[in-house]
Amino acid sequence: MLPLSGIKVIEIAQNLAGPFAGRILANLGADVVKLERPEGGDDARYWGALLTPDASYTFHAMNYDKRGFALDLRDPAAIAWLKQYIARCDVLVQNMRPGVMEDLGLDAASLRAAHPRLVYCSLWAFGNKGPMKMKPGYEPIVQAFAGMFSINGAPEAPPTRIGVQLLDLGTGMWAALGCVAALYRRQLTGEGCVVDTSLFETALGWLTLGLGGYKAMGTLPVRHRTGSGRIVVFQAFETSDGEIMVAAANDRLFMKFAQAIGHPEWESEPRFKTNALRLAQRDELMPQIEAAMRARSRSEWLARLDAAGVPCAPINTLAETAAEPQTEAVEILQEAPGLPKPFIGLPIKFDDVRPPIRRPAPRIGEHDGEILDPLLVGTKREAALDLGQRPNDAGAVKPRGRS
Repeated sequence: MLPLSGIKVIEIAQNLAGPFAGRILANLGADVVKLERPEGGDDARYWGALLTPDASYTFHAMNYDKRGFALDLRDPAAIAWLKQYIARCDVLVQNMRPGVMEDLGLDAASLRAAHPRLVYCSLWAFGNKGPMKMKPGYEPIVQAFAGMFSINGAPEAPPTRIGVQLLDLGTGMWAALGCVAALYRRQLTGEGCVVDTSLFETALGWLTLGLGGYKAMGTLPVRHRTGSGRIVVFQAFETSDGEIMVAAANDRLFMKFAQAIGHPEWESEPRFKTNALRLAQRDELMPQIEAAMRARSRSEWLARLDAAGVPCAPINTLAETAAEPQTEAVEILQEAPGLPKPFIGLPIKFDDVRPPIRRPAPRIGEHDGEILDPLLVGTKREAALDLGQRPNDAGAVKPRGRS
């Protein structure tokens, strides 16, 4: 049995962050039902090349293990039915534009007052309060605003976006963790609660050392393409045929590294005894290390450093990562029933078993017959809320008056 078996979740979300939160809960065994507008559905269905006639790989990756239904939320009967359905749910996950859920009477205060055991989870762009709560923000917008660009990239290059969906997926992860924690508290107290998170707060959380260090010490981090301003040696080096990453992150590892690259004399050099001293002597150390590393091939250095017990790794492409025996060994690539391509599974195991993918992402309205009141299933359902116009994955904003 999966940990969240028996938990019922309704997801009113699209794009990445909200659906990823729902997918984590579904992977953990919850029955997650995804609400989409009848025409077009979730925007992410059309982000990138289609894997199936109605959905991209992106959509499938964010929404497998869920059931799906479509509903016209402009229809008062549909809203009335939805409120009754929510009463049977344990968790609601939403990332609508600020104000939309209030206009529908589906806001946290209203639903929690009616259903005290409900865990109501909202994902926003910049947070649920403050002067920017109504501002839209995709992943790169929030990365830029939070200062993440400023610490990423080479020192001589312009500030650079982090090339993964760090905030979208991270916010989804925090949302799911918040829901699980709230469900545990409900088990103890009988009361649900409101869970709020945002892309901006996730960014600040990842900046615990960078922004926190600046607030504490008043010193801005310096960009390092592969390295660190806090540790020597902790960066990539060119070999005779490519780069490798080396992390001699303490004094013992540094001395092992020095032996391996042919500088045993550094063990008795007072100026290199501690990391603080090595940081002060970085300009002297780095040229000597770089010269030594260029003398051998990547494979030679990897073997030599592994033998010495110094943490190191090749700088792989994604193609090389996919071909690594270790990638196969952890068995995180999983097949989804009925789909031609594998997906990345949940990065966690229970008793050495990773939760399997139990079903592919739903087609628009695929499970209407299982979920909706029979009187609603046969009615004409036009596009509901203007979900497709949202400029933000986690609570972007439009004027409250909707056309």
